[in-house]
Amino acid sequence: MNVEGKPTRTISVGRDGVEIIDQTALPHAFVVRPLRALADVAHAIASMQVRGAPLIGATAAYGIWLAMRADPSDAALADARARLLATRPTAVNLRWALDVVAARLAPLPPDARAAAARAAADAIADEDVAINRAIGRHALPLIRDAAARRGRPPGEPIQVLTHCNAGWLATVDWGTALAGVYAAHDAGVPVHIWVDETRPRSQGAALTAWELGAHGVPHTVIVDNAGGHLMQRGQVDVVLVGTDRTTAAGDVVNKIGTYLKALAARDCGVPFYVAAPSPSIDWTIEDAGAAADIPIEERSPDEVTTVAGATAAGDSARVRVVPAGSAARNPGFDVTPARLVTGIITERGVAPASREGLAALFPERAAAVRAAAAKGAP
Repeated sequence: MNVEGKPTRTISVGRDGVEIIDQTALPHAFVVRPLRALADVAHAIASMQVRGAPLIGATAAYGIWLAMRADPSDAALADARARLLATRPTAVNLRWALDVVAARLAPLPPDARAAAARAAADAIADEDVAINRAIGRHALPLIRDAAARRGRPPGEPIQVLTHCNAGWLATVDWGTALAGVYAAHDAGVPVHIWVDETRPRSQGAALTAWELGAHGVPHTVIVDNAGGHLMQRGQVDVVLVGTDRTTAAGDVVNKIGTYLKALAARDCGVPFYVAAPSPSIDWTIEDAGAAADIPIEERSPDEVTTVAGATAAGDSARVRVVPAGSAARNPGFDVTPARLVTGIITERGVAPASREGLAALFPERAAAVRAAAAKGAP
């Protein structure tokens, strides 16, 4: 996507490693940060300098490459996979990318592993771009249809509500939930985006608003609790969100607050779609009730008790917003049951949020998991 008119990816290979957009500096500064070693990558993922399930997976793949440049032994490969896997427990893309790269490297002699890891990471990054572009193509008709169902006159902006950041900053490029928005905007379809601020880290206000502005897409930031009000007033045509993990049964694990948006959308008759690249589908969870067993990341209470911003002078600052001594809890994600999801947008098309719907689009993945389970494989 565009930054000051220049096509830009969130991660790219530099002279001595990889370079990332440091998302903890946005929206007040655009900082490109180099990652030179495995420790740099682990820190970038854990500290959310990079975030979003697809981008986490691609970054972790490059982390294996950097580890193999330093030490291509079996022990180093196992250590790198374990260290990276521990950085963020909820997003399934992380495990998927590490498994893909590790499987390709395991049978190779050590002196061939660094080059193979680089090729595998490049392939994962390029595949992410292609997947997200395809999601955008499938989402565009849904955006148009939602406006028609709500009776928007031709030429009036289509009203889209989104939560957290599922744009290109959460991926290598294009985004997931916002891929259709960018496709619509670039095709000349008028759209307006209601951007949830998404407390406590404000990924909507800080990241989604920043990237939409950089690409020229009209948008308005709202507090998280305003979404239901806007839906009641008929000011939302469709809700589009991303996902960090979607079960084979169609349950969606996404940024905390997504479940509440789905409940409001159901009550107000607003379509609620989830953009899910296939690497974010966890085919090992077929029982809807098992979604409760998905590890939900508990982040630092400091993210709740304090807020970060910029002063009038432009200096970065963090201030406390709750009384000293008050306890705080900070679950990073919630689970939206499949029954509240209108459809799941994948690179292969739009599926009903159900075991049958997803399996119909990805029969080979569903069959492989069932076959492995029948054999007692992990």
